[in-house]
Amino acid sequence: MKLIEKILSKNSYTKNKKTAVSIGALGEEAAALAIKKKGYKIIERNYRTKMGEIDLIAKDGEYTCFVEVRLRKTNDYGSPADTIGQEKQRKIIKTATIYAIENNIYDTPIRFDVVLINADVNGKIPKKADIEIIKDAFRM
Repeated sequence: MKLIEKILSKNSYTKNKKTAVSIGALGEEAAALAIKKKGYKIIERNYRTKMGEIDLIAKDGEYTCFVEVRLRKTNDYGSPADTIGQEKQRKIIKTATIYAIENNIYDTPIRFDVVLINADVNGKIPKKADIEIIKDAFRM
């Protein structure tokens, strides 16, 4: 089954209901499938604190990875990567720190990865989705 077919079969997403939430959920599902294919093991999705949210938390070998997913329908205002500025990175790092404390992750190396997805202008993720995984995208 192709990537997009897997995503669509798991979601109640329809062509008539392309809300930001459903498009974002599709992006996160596509990202989760893409990193699983690369050998990551998903630990948690949408971890939230008062400081912020982390889209995916996963293990990649010895690393605990905090994964930010960015989906853009158009690059008119910048690419998906352009949307992860210093402030967003700080929020992710603070949220990851809280997760590490709550889960006693002291002896495991951590990494901040980013998954970039370019959707079409209608918010659909193409069958041959343009998905890029950037390991160690930023550091504490």
